[in-house]
Amino acid sequence: MTKRTIPARAVLVAAIFLMMVRAAGATAPKVKMPKEKKLVLDLLAAPETIEKYGKISDAIWSYAELGLQEFKSSKLLADTLEGAGFKVERGLAGMPTCFLATYGEGSPVIGLLGEFDALPMLSQKGRVAKKEPVVEGAPGHGCGHNMMGTAAAAAAIAVKEAMVKFSLKGTIKVFGSPAEEIVASRPYMIRAGLFKDVDAVIDNHAGDGFGTGYGTDGNSISSAIFTFKGKTAHSAGEPWVGRSALDAVEIMDVAANFLREHLPLHHRLHYVILEGGEAPNVVPDRASVWYYIRSTDEGLADMFERVVNCARAGALATGTELEPVRIISAVHQSHSNKAAAEIFQNNIELVGMPSWTDEEQTFAKALQKELKAEEKGMPSQVEKLKGPGEIFVGGGSTDVGDVTLIAPTATIDFPGGVPGTIGHHWSAVACFYGSAAWKGLIAGAKAIAASAIDLLTRPEELKKLRAEFEEMAKKTPYKPFLPADSQPPTDLNEQLMRRWRPLIDPY
Repeated sequence: MTKRTIPARAVLVAAIFLMMVRAAGATAPKVKMPKEKKLVLDLLAAPETIEKYGKISDAIWSYAELGLQEFKSSKLLADTLEGAGFKVERGLAGMPTCFLATYGEGSPVIGLLGEFDALPMLSQKGRVAKKEPVVEGAPGHGCGHNMMGTAAAAAAIAVKEAMVKFSLKGTIKVFGSPAEEIVASRPYMIRAGLFKDVDAVIDNHAGDGFGTGYGTDGNSISSAIFTFKGKTAHSAGEPWVGRSALDAVEIMDVAANFLREHLPLHHRLHYVILEGGEAPNVVPDRASVWYYIRSTDEGLADMFERVVNCARAGALATGTELEPVRIISAVHQSHSNKAAAEIFQNNIELVGMPSWTDEEQTFAKALQKELKAEEKGMPSQVEKLKGPGEIFVGGGSTDVGDVTLIAPTATIDFPGGVPGTIGHHWSAVACFYGSAAWKGLIAGAKAIAASAIDLLTRPEELKKLRAEFEEMAKKTPYKPFLPADSQPPTDLNEQLMRRWRPLIDPY
């Protein structure tokens, strides 16, 4: 039998084919995680760390302090950072509950934002899937700010440990930012120069997803109180002598509501009457109404002037006097940095969505059932990077908007809430307490800390943020909407908290 030979070319083709098959079946080599990032993730994953910051978050949730009255919440966070080796400055920018915690020296300077104020009228027991207030009518954390200041503090302390162990150069700063719900701290903090040396800022917000985004978002806002002065009189005996300040408020509100017919889709206009008299048989000589006027950066001034004209009409029609309008705050839309969001997204995907227990899923579905939302439980996947929407339809506002115009900034949204719950509602308060909230804020803290490590150790990435920001700043240089003579409204929630604090503190 003759031996058959295989042509050399066939051997070569077979060898190449075998190499291709092996290559297709092979897994790509894993990229080794930087030791600094591994350390912060490991520190934040420790059970004792989760419990520590979970209890801090729950404590702030129970304090339920309104904006610029967050004395216990601010102190707890500031003390925690100070105890971890940060230099803490308190009572900044004219606000007793504003603080700045700093560790390190020199560049780069990375800022972390943290909020801790509650909302009025939202008292609710935690992890209860029906409306059940702790104290009827009292404040509650319906936006997760109890988790947000805590997540920033947790992340900063973990980053500080990495800076110490690996001799990292740079500075980490935590901006304890009160009164975000009335958008009333960041413009004053910027005016006081607190952000002047910051190279990049990491914002965070609690919710029911885990993601980030970039581009222009939300509405700019003017928050203003309109007060009218009239004359008292006997409402039945001599009403012609009186000039009703309440009538002026009501005429202003009617005019503003007719104005709504002619507003673009993305504008928002809403108000509450703060005072309107004390007895029906006395013509009220003083009344006031608080407006939120929301637009775009380009349209806010015109929108504000139109509402002021409604107030002038009320005064003219009633023969009352419109006092100088009190501007509580005025802020820009958010202009989130794409390069920052891309870094944040990578770290969000690295951290991944927390694992939820059967008990947490059961609560989530029970709450969704109560709200008549889809009963799908807690989220299982992180979100994709979000860009600006095709059509801008307006929405909420935040004083983070001003920060985005003075340093490259983006927001890490972290989980803990139940999908289908309603913001600024008892259902949100019920979510932001207990084990799922602990997991969510730790996931957020991990993404914040990992992103801060990237910005401290990868100068080429920080340059991308700065280049994008400087290009934007050429087109939209920062010009504050806040009038130079406006002062922080430290009195605004004082009476409300004096009423509620003795009742909610024991809880």
